[in-house]
Amino acid sequence: MLYFENDYCEGAHPAILQKLVETNFEKVSGYGTDPYCASAKEKIRAACACPEADVFFISGGTQANAVVIGSMLHRWEGVLAATTGHVAAHEAGAIEFTGHKVLSLPHTNGKVAAKDVENFCKTFYADANMDHLVFPGMVYISHPSEYGTLYTRAELEALSAVCHTYHMPLFMDGARLGYGLVSEGTDVTLADIARLTDVFYIGGTKVGALCGEAVVFPHGAPAHFMTMVKQQGALLAKGRLMGLQFDVLFTDGLYTEISKNAIETAAVLKKGLAEKGYQFFMDSPTNQIFVVFPNAQLEALEGKAKFGFWEKYDDTHTVMRIATSWATRMEEARQLLALL
Repeated sequence: MLYFENDYCEGAHPAILQKLVETNFEKVSGYGTDPYCASAKEKIRAACACPEADVFFISGGTQANAVVIGSMLHRWEGVLAATTGHVAAHEAGAIEFTGHKVLSLPHTNGKVAAKDVENFCKTFYADANMDHLVFPGMVYISHPSEYGTLYTRAELEALSAVCHTYHMPLFMDGARLGYGLVSEGTDVTLADIARLTDVFYIGGTKVGALCGEAVVFPHGAPAHFMTMVKQQGALLAKGRLMGLQFDVLFTDGLYTEISKNAIETAAVLKKGLAEKGYQFFMDSPTNQIFVVFPNAQLEALEGKAKFGFWEKYDDTHTVMRIATSWATRMEEARQLLALL
């Protein structure tokens, strides 16, 4: 079976596993107060060119989204997000469970435009009945987006400007951030993200770690943020697990180096699929490839290759997502092309 269902099928990078074994019997303090967490935080601050940033390690993406949004919004506020945004579509109402509504915005290939944020806010504050409505309190974006697309620096600058105008924090979900940072043609760096957002996280779960995300507040975290992490069940007693992983990932550029593999294997697949005449649902520059398959072919591939269901295209075709990762072998990509 060839697995291209998602980018977290595998376990962790061997360097992380080796470090976990080497340090297994060391006795360190808990809840992220250990030396490995401290070292990882310093390395992340340096990579972001943001020496004053607050950094926290949270167990997963949904937990990070829920805790960040829940800690930064007032009880009368909601979060603006694309209709396709992860918080709007694939988190089982986790944000609403915190008491905050997800306010949907239109999208272009998964991305939110500054003009749509501005139009929403203008319309909202022009409504004489605004006190009966959920106030826009934050803008949530993903980079890469759910469609694998990327924001440009200019787009982020425009979003940041409109957020500042309406006194809303800009929150970037970086579950696949590594793949975005190394994609061909991108002009966005970690330093740009730290400069233009109010909070973002660096994904580990989908980029080489066993689990965990590094949440970064470039301008300082909300009061009692760690208490909110604990309250919402996202704080590990053995915080060393996540600190150690990010310490390894941010040593000698490992995070970006292993991210390149997903882009390189995806590029081979895209080229091969195009040569074979497959129809792409949309163009994605990162590690997610969206292909329109005949249903009959998907039935024939059952038990041979596994993709991720995306959406129904028509009565006889389905859009499937093919995802590569930091650990996808080039041999696997070529085997898939041969199978197809």
